[in-house]
Amino acid sequence: MHTIDNHVPGRSPSAVIWIGVTVLALLSWGLVYNQLVPFSDWVVASLAVDRSSHLGEAIGFFVYDTPKVLMLLTLVVFAMGFVRSFFSPEKTRALLAGKREGVGNVLAAGLGIVTPFCSCSAVPMFIGFVSAGVPLGVTFSFLISAPMVNEVALGLLFGLVGWKVALTYLVFGLSVAIVSGWVIGRLHLETWLQEWVRNIRSSTVDLPPENVAIVDRIKAGIDAIHEIVGKVWPWIIAGIAAGAFIHGYVPADLLASIMGRDAWWSVPAVVLIGIPMYSNAAGIIPVVTALLAKGAALGTVLAFMMSVIALSLPEMIILRKVLTTRLIAVFIGVVGMGILAVGFLFNFLFP
Repeated sequence: MHTIDNHVPGRSPSAVIWIGVTVLALLSWGLVYNQLVPFSDWVVASLAVDRSSHLGEAIGFFVYDTPKVLMLLTLVVFAMGFVRSFFSPEKTRALLAGKREGVGNVLAAGLGIVTPFCSCSAVPMFIGFVSAGVPLGVTFSFLISAPMVNEVALGLLFGLVGWKVALTYLVFGLSVAIVSGWVIGRLHLETWLQEWVRNIRSSTVDLPPENVAIVDRIKAGIDAIHEIVGKVWPWIIAGIAAGAFIHGYVPADLLASIMGRDAWWSVPAVVLIGIPMYSNAAGIIPVVTALLAKGAALGTVLAFMMSVIALSLPEMIILRKVLTTRLIAVFIGVVGMGILAVGFLFNFLFP
């Protein structure tokens, strides 16, 4: 990681230029990000492909999500690099982990509620937290909560089955995120991070924050982009490509036939089916609605929904650049057990 150089605080023309260019870049980022939806529609239309067809859905998904996730990753990594110049990894850990056991997990899971990210969109935040030295279990609480428990998912449940189910889902969704992150944190698996991530976490800022010039903080953010985005972007594109294919071609009738059966194995079956898939809460709404209309059990459908948006193959492909295979397996196992518990519980409470 780039080391911050010593600069005497003060005004300089170069600092004004750096700040101006940075502000302009951020404004341009916002303008481009707001045009991603019409851009993806334009691409599909220019290819003379029916937007509602399997191919049209897959292309639209890929064209929209690829720049979206890459732009989010770039912005978040820059911000984390900038903020990291103010805090050492030790101070960051203390700030987010809290003084009491589990406080950091609760804060991270709560942050996930107000960030309406799908699983792949939450990965940039996860990478930024991990590279900044935030405790591993805390980052996992955010990674689980952000896609699984947000206003879209809660609004869906409220509209379909009422506020009691939505509130129960909120409580147990947060519980899965908090407990899973806490368990992973207690296992102390930091050595199972990829080596390049461990090197970033162990690096430190040489100077006290008050002696660092604003230009150097901006440069620290840019260096973080080169260091992290430069390593991860191929995995992001590969993951979104897999998600686009699944999004466009996986049949819903097959899923409904499995979820509609009154058997104990239906919950673990749909979790296994949901893990290789990829969608955000909004994208899974039509599927969930159709499954419930065809008589699928509520707990089984919710377990499927949680596995799709919290444990997805594209997400694992992207995380593979940051986490070792062993740590990904632990993540899937811990979260999967929590989702199974929620599915069985909902089927028991709401038969």
